[in-house]
Amino acid sequence: MIRCTEALDTVQPEQDLVEAMRWEIEGRVQGVGFRPFVHRLATRLHLTGQVWNSGGRVIVEAQGNPSQLARFAHDLIQNAPANSDPHIARSNAIAARAATSFEIRSSQIATQATGIPAPHIPSDMPICALCLVEMNDSADRRYRYPFTHCDQCGPRYSIMTGLPYDRVRTSLNDFPLCPDCSREYHDPINRRFHAQSISCPQCGPQLRYRGGPAREIKDTAQALEAAIAVLAKGGIVAVRGVGGYHLMVDATNDAAVALLRLRKHRPEKPLAVMFPWQGEDGLDALRKAALVTDIDAQALCSPEHPIVLLPLQTGHELGSAVAPGLNEIGALLPYAPLHHLILSALNRPLIATSANISGDPIITDPKDAEQRLAAVADGFLHHDRQILHRIDDGIYRQIANRVRPIRLGRGATPWEIQLPYVISRPILAVGAQQKNTISLAWAQRLVLSPHIGNLDSFATQTDFEHQIKTLQGLYDVQAEVIIHDQHAAYFSTRWAKASGLECRAVSHHHAHAAALCGEHGRFDTDTLVFTWDGTGLGEDGTLWGGEALIGRPGAWKRHASFETFALPGGESAIRAPWRLAQTLCWACGIDWQPAGISVDEIHLLHRVWERQLNSPTTSSVGRLFDAAAALLGLVDSVSHEAQAPMCLEAMARGVGNPIELLDQYDADGVLRCDWRPLIRHLVNDRVPTAQRAADFHATLAQVVLTQARSARTSHLIESVGLTGGVFQNRRLTEETITALQADGFEVLLHERIHCNDGGISYGQVMETLPELRPVRRLQ
Repeated sequence: MIRCTEALDTVQPEQDLVEAMRWEIEGRVQGVGFRPFVHRLATRLHLTGQVWNSGGRVIVEAQGNPSQLARFAHDLIQNAPANSDPHIARSNAIAARAATSFEIRSSQIATQATGIPAPHIPSDMPICALCLVEMNDSADRRYRYPFTHCDQCGPRYSIMTGLPYDRVRTSLNDFPLCPDCSREYHDPINRRFHAQSISCPQCGPQLRYRGGPAREIKDTAQALEAAIAVLAKGGIVAVRGVGGYHLMVDATNDAAVALLRLRKHRPEKPLAVMFPWQGEDGLDALRKAALVTDIDAQALCSPEHPIVLLPLQTGHELGSAVAPGLNEIGALLPYAPLHHLILSALNRPLIATSANISGDPIITDPKDAEQRLAAVADGFLHHDRQILHRIDDGIYRQIANRVRPIRLGRGATPWEIQLPYVISRPILAVGAQQKNTISLAWAQRLVLSPHIGNLDSFATQTDFEHQIKTLQGLYDVQAEVIIHDQHAAYFSTRWAKASGLECRAVSHHHAHAAALCGEHGRFDTDTLVFTWDGTGLGEDGTLWGGEALIGRPGAWKRHASFETFALPGGESAIRAPWRLAQTLCWACGIDWQPAGISVDEIHLLHRVWERQLNSPTTSSVGRLFDAAAALLGLVDSVSHEAQAPMCLEAMARGVGNPIELLDQYDADGVLRCDWRPLIRHLVNDRVPTAQRAADFHATLAQVVLTQARSARTSHLIESVGLTGGVFQNRRLTEETITALQADGFEVLLHERIHCNDGGISYGQVMETLPELRPVRRLQ
């Protein structure tokens, strides 16, 4: 228990002027300095009483002058810490008791048995401005200390062993506070009062550097200087950060970046760049390399400090190998004290890409890092604060004047969302195969996990199972129903069916549509939702990817799609877009042959296509993007997901001219778009490549408008939603919005949920809600 020993300025002269109140406060009140804030507020207003964590709530009991109590109740919410989001769930008068101070009591742990609501999991937060000033002040005892934090900043989720958020339930419990830190922790007027993540050079985590089997530096200052020296010379250093390791290298050094690509076997996938914090808002160095709007700046400097995709400036100094073939980069600012120290010392941007082997989760353990990255990194900058939960950086892109998530990460997840219904049985939704996330839902609450990744490798599958165990353990909620994709080959589906629990399958594209409608609260009104992505198993057992669905969560009807085409060789066609381009040309009767592909390969592909060997059909718009990029000579084969569409979007310039495509109803009443005229246009090399790329985007925007007009005629639809990975394409999405709005449609886009497969687990819950017989609908 922490007691304020400071004498109160006033004592109520008459007992009948003293009143006492109790408040139960819920919301985001863990790990944000809320209890110290309450203590300071009560002391300033000369109130006595106590505050404590009670599971997911903070309980406050205060007594004093009625007018001061009223001011206290107001300020509890209106002046709460910036990173908190409290609301008063209940309040009532209580009997006054003899007290001379205001206290912070020990936390009461939430369990299902106690009935106390589980807490909101606090997110990792970037270093705050005050701590940054201290770290750069040579007179301060935390000068250049790379783990400087207070109650408003520092790691949270990544170091937690349990809830409520107290130091004893974090990996910082391994670092007992020294006398100086203990004094700060117990001093009510100190900003580190009751701050769980504090430490200093005498008692806190330390750095060590490994530059090879024979060289180890255990002194923090010397280890930091050794890592900086390697980076300055163009070396590659694996740096242990908040949620895992980054591979860092000089982003202005083409040879160094090329070496990183060679060693990591990542030939073309764009690499994130971290820029030094410069200028009043920290963005001056970044502005020299990229165009930064006010909307982008707000996202970059938000508590999440994510990666934001930005257009490149002409004449920038970044190496050409950072994002080959593209006209934008993924940029982020330093968010950990260690990042600030490295970037400020070098005064140049650094590659800061997740340290992992392709397809595996980000590495968090020092021994694992040295073993698995021995052939990649020239040195390793470790620290001894244990990372208990790995978490990647988030990624955002501005589309239609708002930054929208491509991947939610550190600082944003686990993310809690209020359900529209009170559900009676806990649900676990296990997502898709690619960009996997999971969602745990119970009562009125849903928690979306951090990004897990593609469930192709054993390491990612292990992390998937760890996330399921972690979320259920932290919230003390055990799922009774598992929701999974209907694709039987997905690892998440196989895991669900092996769980022994009740399982429900949800169509991939129904989950996409339900995620968008769920985010906008559209459960009672029909919406036309375009679900355009790579591929996903449809209701009829074929591969969908260009669908327009009419309905609402739990009740969808396929309104429109594209004429199907073959994927020769199955997944191999995805990795080699020239195969798609070639077979689409054959389907159109066009004589086209990709440069650089042997005649023998083409003859073999023709036999496969003619005999329909391992050639499932699809209606995927994502695969049309792949083919278009190959037809324009931009790519033949790809080394990473979405490479072909990204190159196609980067190539598109000027105003696009839509190609007229015909729509016809099939035997099932689905409106089918014929893509053949578009393929014929793309092979017309008399039209400049950039113009054909622009025309491709304009044509697809026109397809959406045409199919939306048909839905308005047949179903009186006025609202259109856009979801699926294809709508991460800014040019396509913005052209589509412009066309739809000009025609009088309301357009719905994702605001906080991923439009790609990262939002599938959330959509699976939304799609299933109507079947779960909700107890009541929230007003």
